[in-house]
Amino acid sequence: QVQIVESGGGLVQLGGSLRLSCAASGSFTSIYDMGWNRQVAGKQRELVASIMTSSGSTYYSDSVKGRFTISRDHAKNTLYLQMNSLKPEDTAVYYCYAVVVASNGRTYNYWGQGTQVTVSS
Repeated sequence: QVQIVESGGGLVQLGGSLRLSCAASGSFTSIYDMGWNRQVAGKQRELVASIMTSSGSTYYSDSVKGRFTISRDHAKNTLYLQMNSLKPEDTAVYYCYAVVVASNGRTYNYWGQGTQVTVSS
């Protein structure tokens, strides 16, 4: 079993910063990919940022590019999302996911429970 635990959400004012963390633990061989999605009630979940283990390549949605930075601590299997210059439209529940490689060689997706980010104007 694999556990994905997020932390770091909260209430922040317009222009402020928050840092989200996501720790992956449990039984897996390696992590192939990790990232953050966000969802506003009534809307589809949106991929915000991701990072691939093998290449270190990152992806950012246009809406957060230049303001958010994704990073990862490989030794701790922990993912971070530094969010700067926050806007009210960044308000959402942020979900972390991990694509892990199991001992059977297959990849499996796991999601965290989500952490609320609220930006007040």
